[in-house]
Amino acid sequence: MKARDENRRMFAKLAVFAVVMFGFGFAMVPFYKAICEATGITNLLQPDAPGNTQVDTSRWVTVEFDSNTRGLPWSFTLFLWLALIAWMNVTTVFALDPVSADVEWDRTMKIQLISLVTLLLMHGRDRINWLVIVIALSLGFFGVKGGIFTILTGGGERVYGPPGSFIEDNNALGLALVMTLPLMWYVQLRVPKPIYRWAILGAIGLTAFAILSTQSRGAFLAIVAMSAFLWFKSPKKFWTGLLIVITLPLLFAFMPSSWHERMGTIEDYQEDGSALGRINAWWFAYNLAKDHPFVGGGFDTFNEELFQRYAPDPDNFHDAHSIYFEMLGEHGFVGLFLFLALAAAVFASAQRVIRRARAGPELAWARDLAGMVQTSLIGYAVGGAFLGLAYFDLYYHLVAIVLLLRSHVDDVLTATAQLEAPVRPLHAGSVVAPMPPRQ
Repeated sequence: MKARDENRRMFAKLAVFAVVMFGFGFAMVPFYKAICEATGITNLLQPDAPGNTQVDTSRWVTVEFDSNTRGLPWSFTLFLWLALIAWMNVTTVFALDPVSADVEWDRTMKIQLISLVTLLLMHGRDRINWLVIVIALSLGFFGVKGGIFTILTGGGERVYGPPGSFIEDNNALGLALVMTLPLMWYVQLRVPKPIYRWAILGAIGLTAFAILSTQSRGAFLAIVAMSAFLWFKSPKKFWTGLLIVITLPLLFAFMPSSWHERMGTIEDYQEDGSALGRINAWWFAYNLAKDHPFVGGGFDTFNEELFQRYAPDPDNFHDAHSIYFEMLGEHGFVGLFLFLALAAAVFASAQRVIRRARAGPELAWARDLAGMVQTSLIGYAVGGAFLGLAYFDLYYHLVAIVLLLRSHVDDVLTATAQLEAPVRPLHAGSVVAPMPPRQ
Protein backbone atom coordinates (compact mmCIF):
# COMPACT_ATOMS: atom_id res chain seq x y z
CA MET A 1 0.00 0.00 0.00
CA LYS A 2 2.80 2.38 0.87
CA ALA A 3 4.50 1.85 -2.49
CA ARG A 4 1.17 2.30 -4.29
CA ASP A 5 0.54 5.62 -2.50
CA GLU A 6 4.00 6.87 -3.41
CA ASN A 7 3.40 5.92 -7.04
CA ARG A 8 0.10 7.82 -7.07
CA ARG A 9 1.72 10.94 -5.61
CA MET A 10 4.51 10.76 -8.19
CA PHE A 11 1.99 10.32 -11.00
CA ALA A 12 0.01 13.30 -9.78
CA LYS A 13 3.16 15.48 -9.66
CA LEU A 14 4.16 14.44 -13.18
CA ALA A 15 0.64 15.11 -14.47
CA VAL A 16 0.62 18.60 -12.93
CA PHE A 17 4.08 19.29 -14.35
CA ALA A 18 2.96 18.17 -17.84
CA VAL A 19 -0.15 20.37 -17.72
CA VAL A 20 1.84 23.40 -16.54
CA MET A 21 4.47 23.00 -19.25
CA PHE A 22 1.79 22.48 -21.90
CA GLY A 23 0.14 25.73 -20.82
CA PHE A 24 3.50 27.48 -20.69
CA GLY A 25 4.10 26.52 -24.32
CA PHE A 26 0.91 28.30 -25.36
CA ALA A 27 1.73 31.28 -23.15
CA MET A 28 5.13 31.73 -24.79
CA VAL A 29 3.66 33.37 -27.90
CA PRO A 30 1.88 36.32 -26.20
CA PHE A 31 4.71 36.52 -23.68
CA TYR A 32 7.27 36.85 -26.49
CA LYS A 33 5.16 39.52 -28.22
CA ALA A 34 4.93 41.51 -24.99
CA ILE A 35 8.70 41.42 -24.51
CA CYS A 36 9.34 42.52 -28.10
CA GLU A 37 6.93 45.45 -27.78
CA ALA A 38 8.40 46.49 -24.43
CA THR A 39 11.97 46.47 -25.74
CA GLY A 40 11.20 48.00 -29.12
CA ILE A 41 12.31 45.04 -31.23
CA THR A 42 8.94 44.13 -32.69
CA ASN A 43 10.50 43.99 -36.15
CA LEU A 44 11.74 40.53 -35.21
CA LEU A 45 8.18 39.30 -35.64
CA GLN A 46 8.23 40.27 -39.32
CA PRO A 47 10.06 38.02 -41.75
CA ASP A 48 12.91 39.66 -43.64
CA ALA A 49 12.54 39.84 -47.39
CA PRO A 50 15.44 37.95 -48.99
CA GLY A 51 17.72 40.21 -50.98
CA ASN A 52 18.90 37.47 -53.34
CA THR A 53 17.13 34.17 -53.96
CA GLN A 54 19.59 32.84 -56.52
CA VAL A 55 21.74 29.88 -55.53
CA ASP A 56 25.33 29.69 -56.75
CA THR A 57 25.79 26.00 -57.54
CA SER A 58 29.26 26.47 -59.02
CA ARG A 59 30.97 26.72 -55.63
CA TRP A 60 31.09 24.28 -52.74
CA VAL A 61 31.77 24.94 -49.07
CA THR A 62 33.39 22.17 -47.07
CA VAL A 63 32.88 22.11 -43.31
CA GLU A 64 35.11 19.79 -41.30
CA PHE A 65 34.29 18.80 -37.74
CA ASP A 66 37.35 17.62 -35.86
CA SER A 67 36.85 15.75 -32.60
CA ASN A 68 40.49 14.67 -32.41
CA THR A 69 41.30 16.63 -29.25
CA ARG A 70 43.42 15.89 -26.22
CA GLY A 71 43.44 17.06 -22.66
CA LEU A 72 45.48 20.00 -21.49
CA PRO A 73 49.23 19.29 -21.26
CA TRP A 74 49.44 19.74 -17.51
CA SER A 75 52.68 21.10 -16.10
CA PHE A 76 53.85 23.69 -13.61
CA THR A 77 54.00 26.23 -16.45
CA LEU A 78 50.35 25.66 -17.30
CA PHE A 79 49.46 25.98 -13.62
CA LEU A 80 51.15 29.40 -13.50
CA TRP A 81 49.31 30.45 -16.64
CA LEU A 82 45.92 29.45 -15.21
CA ALA A 83 46.81 31.13 -11.91
CA LEU A 84 47.55 34.37 -13.76
CA ILE A 85 44.21 34.17 -15.59
CA ALA A 86 42.40 33.52 -12.33
CA TRP A 87 44.14 36.45 -10.66
CA MET A 88 43.10 38.75 -13.51
CA ASN A 89 39.51 37.81 -12.73
CA VAL A 90 40.02 38.53 -9.03
CA THR A 91 41.49 41.98 -9.67
CA THR A 92 38.60 42.82 -11.99
CA VAL A 93 36.19 42.41 -9.07
CA PHE A 94 38.10 45.12 -7.17
CA ALA A 95 38.80 47.36 -10.19
CA LEU A 96 38.93 51.10 -9.49
CA ASP A 97 37.18 51.80 -12.81
CA PRO A 98 34.71 48.91 -13.19
CA VAL A 99 33.18 50.07 -16.48
CA SER A 100 36.47 50.35 -18.36
CA ALA A 101 37.82 47.26 -16.63
CA ASP A 102 34.92 45.13 -17.87
CA VAL A 103 35.65 46.08 -21.49
CA GLU A 104 39.33 45.18 -21.22
CA TRP A 105 38.52 42.04 -19.21
CA ASP A 106 36.22 40.86 -21.99
CA ARG A 107 38.91 41.25 -24.64
CA THR A 108 41.65 39.71 -22.51
CA MET A 109 39.60 36.67 -21.52
CA LYS A 110 38.75 36.00 -25.17
CA ILE A 111 42.47 35.99 -25.94
CA GLN A 112 43.16 33.61 -23.06
CA LEU A 113 40.30 31.31 -24.09
CA ILE A 114 41.50 30.99 -27.67
CA SER A 115 45.06 30.38 -26.48
CA LEU A 116 43.87 27.59 -24.19
CA VAL A 117 41.75 26.08 -26.96
CA THR A 118 44.97 25.98 -29.01
CA LEU A 119 46.36 23.57 -26.40
CA LEU A 120 43.42 21.24 -26.97
CA LEU A 121 43.53 21.20 -30.77
CA MET A 122 47.04 21.87 -32.08
CA HIS A 123 48.83 18.76 -30.86
CA GLY A 124 51.27 16.75 -32.94
CA ARG A 125 54.08 17.81 -35.24
CA ASP A 126 51.97 18.74 -38.27
CA ARG A 127 49.48 20.88 -36.40
CA ILE A 128 52.15 22.69 -34.41
CA ASN A 129 54.04 23.48 -37.61
CA TRP A 130 50.90 24.73 -39.34
CA LEU A 131 50.13 26.94 -36.35
CA VAL A 132 53.60 28.50 -36.59
CA ILE A 133 53.27 28.93 -40.36
CA VAL A 134 49.92 30.71 -40.03
CA ILE A 135 51.27 33.06 -37.35
CA ALA A 136 54.46 33.80 -39.29
CA LEU A 137 52.67 34.47 -42.59
CA SER A 138 49.83 36.47 -41.03
CA LEU A 139 52.12 38.94 -39.27
CA GLY A 140 54.81 38.63 -41.91
CA PHE A 141 52.35 40.08 -44.43
CA PHE A 142 52.50 43.42 -42.61
CA GLY A 143 56.27 43.12 -42.45
CA VAL A 144 56.56 42.63 -46.22
CA LYS A 145 54.10 45.43 -46.87
CA GLY A 146 55.91 47.76 -44.48
CA GLY A 147 59.31 46.81 -45.88
CA ILE A 148 58.28 47.68 -49.44
CA PHE A 149 56.86 50.98 -48.18
CA THR A 150 60.14 51.69 -46.37
CA ILE A 151 62.24 51.09 -49.47
CA LEU A 152 59.96 53.21 -51.66
CA THR A 153 60.03 56.13 -49.20
CA GLY A 154 63.69 55.79 -48.28
CA GLY A 155 62.77 55.14 -44.64
CA GLY A 156 61.50 58.68 -44.22
CA GLU A 157 57.97 57.67 -43.16
CA ARG A 158 56.81 55.61 -40.21
CA VAL A 159 55.12 52.25 -40.64
CA TYR A 160 51.90 51.59 -38.75
CA GLY A 161 49.74 48.51 -38.23
CA PRO A 162 46.13 47.87 -39.24
CA PRO A 163 43.64 50.26 -37.56
CA GLY A 164 41.67 48.95 -34.60
CA SER A 165 44.07 46.09 -33.88
CA PHE A 166 46.57 45.31 -31.13
CA ILE A 167 49.36 46.40 -33.48
CA GLU A 168 47.86 49.64 -34.79
CA ASP A 169 50.51 51.77 -33.06
CA ASN A 170 53.95 51.91 -34.69
CA ASN A 171 55.62 50.74 -31.47
CA ALA A 172 53.26 47.78 -31.11
CA LEU A 173 53.76 46.79 -34.75
CA GLY A 174 57.52 46.98 -34.29
CA LEU A 175 57.43 44.61 -31.32
CA ALA A 176 55.05 42.20 -33.07
CA LEU A 177 57.31 42.00 -36.13
CA VAL A 178 60.37 41.54 -33.92
CA MET A 179 58.68 38.56 -32.26
CA THR A 180 57.67 37.19 -35.66
CA LEU A 181 61.14 37.26 -37.24
CA PRO A 182 62.40 34.10 -35.45
CA LEU A 183 59.23 32.23 -36.43
CA MET A 184 59.72 33.25 -40.06
CA TRP A 185 63.32 32.02 -39.84
CA TYR A 186 62.10 28.65 -38.52
CA VAL A 187 59.65 28.34 -41.41
CA GLN A 188 62.43 29.23 -43.83
CA LEU A 189 64.56 26.40 -42.44
CA ARG A 190 61.75 23.84 -42.72
CA VAL A 191 60.13 24.46 -46.11
CA PRO A 192 61.25 21.81 -48.62
CA LYS A 193 61.58 23.79 -51.88
CA PRO A 194 64.44 26.26 -52.44
CA ILE A 195 62.15 28.79 -54.13
CA TYR A 196 60.03 28.97 -50.99
CA ARG A 197 63.11 29.36 -48.81
CA TRP A 198 64.37 32.26 -50.91
CA ALA A 199 60.92 33.88 -50.86
CA ILE A 200 60.71 33.67 -47.08
CA LEU A 201 64.29 34.93 -46.78
CA GLY A 202 63.29 37.97 -48.81
CA ALA A 203 60.25 38.45 -46.59
CA ILE A 204 62.52 38.37 -43.54
CA GLY A 205 64.68 41.12 -45.05
CA LEU A 206 61.65 43.29 -45.84
CA THR A 207 60.29 42.73 -42.34
CA ALA A 208 63.60 43.90 -40.87
CA PHE A 209 63.29 47.14 -42.88
CA ALA A 210 59.70 47.53 -41.65
CA ILE A 211 60.78 47.11 -38.02
CA LEU A 212 63.34 49.88 -38.34
CA SER A 213 60.86 52.12 -40.14
CA THR A 214 58.41 51.92 -37.25
CA GLN A 215 61.02 54.09 -35.49
CA SER A 216 60.27 52.21 -32.28
CA ARG A 217 63.15 52.46 -29.85
CA GLY A 218 61.81 49.46 -27.94
CA ALA A 219 61.84 47.38 -31.14
CA PHE A 220 65.37 48.58 -31.87
CA LEU A 221 66.60 47.41 -28.47
CA ALA A 222 64.72 44.13 -28.94
CA ILE A 223 66.54 43.48 -32.23
CA VAL A 224 69.89 44.11 -30.58
CA ALA A 225 68.99 41.79 -27.68
CA MET A 226 67.76 39.02 -30.00
CA SER A 227 70.91 39.28 -32.12
CA ALA A 228 73.07 38.89 -29.03
CA PHE A 229 70.99 35.91 -27.86
CA LEU A 230 71.21 34.21 -31.26
CA TRP A 231 74.98 34.61 -31.26
CA PHE A 232 75.20 33.20 -27.74
CA LYS A 233 73.04 30.16 -28.57
CA SER A 234 74.52 29.48 -32.00
CA PRO A 235 76.95 26.54 -32.29
CA LYS A 236 78.71 28.47 -35.08
CA LYS A 237 79.43 31.69 -33.24
CA PHE A 238 81.99 33.01 -35.75
CA TRP A 239 79.70 32.82 -38.78
CA THR A 240 76.66 33.99 -36.84
CA GLY A 241 78.58 36.94 -35.45
CA LEU A 242 79.95 37.79 -38.90
CA LEU A 243 76.43 37.76 -40.36
CA ILE A 244 75.13 40.04 -37.60
CA VAL A 245 78.07 42.43 -37.90
CA ILE A 246 77.52 42.76 -41.67
CA THR A 247 73.70 42.86 -41.76
CA LEU A 248 72.83 45.28 -38.98
CA PRO A 249 75.16 48.11 -40.09
CA LEU A 250 73.80 47.84 -43.65
CA LEU A 251 70.24 48.16 -42.37
CA PHE A 252 71.15 51.08 -40.14
CA ALA A 253 73.02 52.84 -42.96
CA PHE A 254 69.91 52.71 -45.15
CA MET A 255 67.80 54.63 -42.63
CA PRO A 256 67.67 58.45 -42.87
CA SER A 257 69.19 60.89 -40.40
CA SER A 258 65.82 61.43 -38.67
CA TRP A 259 65.81 57.75 -37.67
CA HIS A 260 69.32 57.97 -36.23
CA GLU A 261 68.38 61.11 -34.29
CA ARG A 262 65.39 59.36 -32.76
CA MET A 263 67.41 56.29 -31.79
CA GLY A 264 70.00 58.61 -30.28
CA THR A 265 67.45 59.83 -27.74
CA ILE A 266 67.81 56.49 -25.93
CA GLU A 267 70.94 57.85 -24.30
CA ASP A 268 69.57 61.37 -23.74
CA TYR A 269 66.23 60.30 -22.30
CA GLN A 270 66.28 63.19 -19.79
CA GLU A 271 65.68 65.57 -22.69
CA ASP A 272 63.00 63.48 -24.39
CA GLY A 273 59.40 64.26 -23.44
CA SER A 274 58.12 60.83 -24.48
CA ALA A 275 60.68 59.04 -22.31
CA LEU A 276 59.92 61.28 -19.33
CA GLY A 277 56.22 60.60 -19.79
CA ARG A 278 56.85 56.86 -19.66
CA ILE A 279 58.88 57.19 -16.48
CA ASN A 280 56.05 59.24 -15.00
CA ALA A 281 53.60 56.44 -15.91
CA TRP A 282 55.88 53.84 -14.30
CA TRP A 283 55.97 55.83 -11.06
CA PHE A 284 52.18 56.06 -11.27
CA ALA A 285 51.94 52.26 -11.47
CA TYR A 286 54.30 51.81 -8.53
CA ASN A 287 52.50 54.36 -6.34
CA LEU A 288 49.12 52.82 -7.15
CA ALA A 289 50.43 49.34 -6.37
CA LYS A 290 51.69 50.55 -2.99
CA ASP A 291 48.13 51.61 -2.13
CA HIS A 292 46.65 48.37 -3.54
CA PRO A 293 49.52 45.87 -3.26
CA PHE A 294 47.53 42.69 -3.86
CA VAL A 295 44.97 43.54 -6.55
CA GLY A 296 46.27 46.77 -8.06
CA GLY A 297 43.78 48.98 -9.86
CA GLY A 298 42.24 46.42 -12.21
CA PHE A 299 42.14 46.49 -15.99
CA ASP A 300 42.49 49.83 -17.78
CA THR A 301 43.59 51.65 -14.66
CA PHE A 302 45.92 54.03 -16.51
CA ASN A 303 43.52 56.97 -16.84
CA GLU A 304 43.69 60.72 -16.26
CA GLU A 305 41.58 60.67 -13.10
CA LEU A 306 43.87 58.24 -11.28
CA PHE A 307 46.95 60.04 -12.61
CA GLN A 308 45.85 63.03 -10.57
CA ARG A 309 46.15 60.90 -7.43
CA TYR A 310 49.22 58.75 -8.03
CA ALA A 311 51.47 60.25 -10.75
CA PRO A 312 54.43 62.50 -9.80
CA ASP A 313 53.39 64.79 -12.68
CA PRO A 314 49.57 64.55 -12.74
CA ASP A 315 49.22 66.44 -16.02
CA ASN A 316 51.70 64.29 -17.98
CA PHE A 317 49.31 61.44 -18.78
CA HIS A 318 50.65 58.37 -20.62
CA ASP A 319 49.68 54.76 -21.06
CA ALA A 320 51.65 52.06 -19.22
CA HIS A 321 54.35 51.74 -21.93
CA SER A 322 55.71 48.65 -20.18
CA ILE A 323 54.37 45.14 -19.83
CA TYR A 324 55.88 44.96 -16.35
CA PHE A 325 54.48 48.20 -14.98
CA GLU A 326 51.17 47.47 -16.70
CA MET A 327 50.86 44.24 -14.74
CA LEU A 328 52.04 45.96 -11.56
CA GLY A 329 49.57 48.83 -11.81
CA GLU A 330 46.58 46.77 -12.94
CA HIS A 331 47.08 43.53 -10.97
CA GLY A 332 49.35 44.46 -8.08
CA PHE A 333 52.52 42.80 -6.92
CA VAL A 334 50.83 39.38 -7.00
CA GLY A 335 49.93 39.80 -10.67
CA LEU A 336 53.43 40.98 -11.54
CA PHE A 337 54.93 38.00 -9.72
CA LEU A 338 52.72 35.52 -11.60
CA PHE A 339 53.50 37.25 -14.90
CA LEU A 340 57.27 37.06 -14.32
CA ALA A 341 57.06 33.51 -13.00
CA LEU A 342 55.14 32.43 -16.11
CA ALA A 343 57.72 34.05 -18.39
CA ALA A 344 60.59 32.31 -16.58
CA ALA A 345 58.76 28.96 -16.60
CA VAL A 346 58.02 29.19 -20.33
CA PHE A 347 61.64 30.00 -21.13
CA ALA A 348 62.81 27.10 -18.94
CA SER A 349 60.29 24.74 -20.61
CA ALA A 350 61.62 25.72 -24.03
CA GLN A 351 65.15 24.99 -22.83
CA ARG A 352 63.95 21.61 -21.56
CA VAL A 353 62.53 20.85 -25.01
CA ILE A 354 65.86 21.76 -26.61
CA ARG A 355 67.76 19.49 -24.23
CA ARG A 356 65.45 16.49 -24.54
CA ALA A 357 65.01 16.86 -28.31
CA ARG A 358 68.70 16.14 -28.82
CA ALA A 359 67.84 12.46 -28.23
CA GLY A 360 67.05 11.81 -31.87
CA PRO A 361 67.01 13.41 -35.36
CA GLU A 362 63.23 13.01 -35.59
CA LEU A 363 62.90 15.75 -32.95
CA ALA A 364 65.30 18.21 -34.58
CA TRP A 365 62.35 20.34 -35.73
CA ALA A 366 61.13 20.66 -32.13
CA ARG A 367 64.60 21.70 -30.99
CA ASP A 368 64.81 24.37 -33.70
CA LEU A 369 61.33 25.70 -33.00
CA ALA A 370 61.92 25.87 -29.25
CA GLY A 371 65.09 27.87 -29.87
CA MET A 372 63.28 30.31 -32.16
CA VAL A 373 60.45 30.73 -29.63
CA GLN A 374 63.07 31.49 -26.98
CA THR A 375 64.44 34.20 -29.25
CA SER A 376 60.95 35.66 -29.68
CA LEU A 377 60.50 35.64 -25.91
CA ILE A 378 63.74 37.59 -25.52
CA GLY A 379 62.42 40.17 -27.98
CA TYR A 380 59.15 40.41 -26.06
CA ALA A 381 60.91 40.72 -22.70
CA VAL A 382 63.19 43.54 -23.90
CA GLY A 383 60.87 45.39 -26.28
CA GLY A 384 57.90 44.93 -23.96
CA ALA A 385 59.76 46.82 -21.23
CA PHE A 386 58.81 49.97 -23.17
CA LEU A 387 55.37 48.98 -24.50
CA GLY A 388 52.07 48.22 -22.79
CA LEU A 389 51.34 44.88 -24.45
CA ALA A 390 51.01 42.62 -21.42
CA TYR A 391 47.90 40.96 -22.92
CA PHE A 392 49.26 40.58 -26.47
CA ASP A 393 47.77 37.44 -27.99
CA LEU A 394 50.98 36.52 -29.84
CA TYR A 395 52.85 36.13 -26.55
CA TYR A 396 50.26 33.75 -25.12
CA HIS A 397 50.26 31.72 -28.32
CA LEU A 398 54.02 31.38 -27.92
CA VAL A 399 53.35 30.09 -24.41
CA ALA A 400 50.92 27.55 -25.90
CA ILE A 401 53.47 26.48 -28.55
CA VAL A 402 56.08 25.80 -25.88
CA LEU A 403 53.63 23.71 -23.85
CA LEU A 404 52.62 21.77 -26.97
CA LEU A 405 56.26 21.14 -27.86
CA ARG A 406 57.05 19.92 -24.38
CA SER A 407 54.10 17.53 -24.37
CA HIS A 408 54.92 16.20 -27.84
CA VAL A 409 58.60 15.62 -27.09
CA ASP A 410 57.75 13.84 -23.84
CA ASP A 411 55.23 11.63 -25.62
CA VAL A 412 57.66 10.70 -28.39
CA LEU A 413 60.49 9.89 -25.99
CA THR A 414 58.18 7.87 -23.75
CA ALA A 415 56.88 5.86 -26.72
CA THR A 416 60.43 5.27 -27.95
CA ALA A 417 61.52 4.06 -24.53
CA GLN A 418 58.60 1.63 -24.36
CA LEU A 419 59.34 0.22 -27.82
CA GLU A 420 63.01 -0.24 -26.99
CA ALA A 421 62.31 -1.93 -23.66
CA PRO A 422 63.51 -5.55 -23.52
CA VAL A 423 60.94 -8.31 -23.79
CA ARG A 424 59.94 -10.11 -20.61
CA PRO A 425 59.55 -13.94 -20.81
CA LEU A 426 56.32 -15.34 -19.42
CA HIS A 427 57.47 -18.94 -19.35
CA ALA A 428 59.74 -21.20 -21.29
CA GLY A 429 59.25 -20.79 -25.01
CA SER A 430 56.89 -17.78 -24.76
CA VAL A 431 57.67 -14.07 -24.80
CA VAL A 432 55.56 -10.92 -24.96
CA ALA A 433 56.60 -7.49 -26.22
CA PRO A 434 55.22 -4.24 -24.79
CA MET A 435 52.32 -2.76 -26.75
CA PRO A 436 53.00 0.59 -28.51
CA PRO A 437 51.13 3.58 -27.06
CA ARG A 438 47.74 4.48 -28.49
CA GLN A 439 47.95 7.20 -31.07
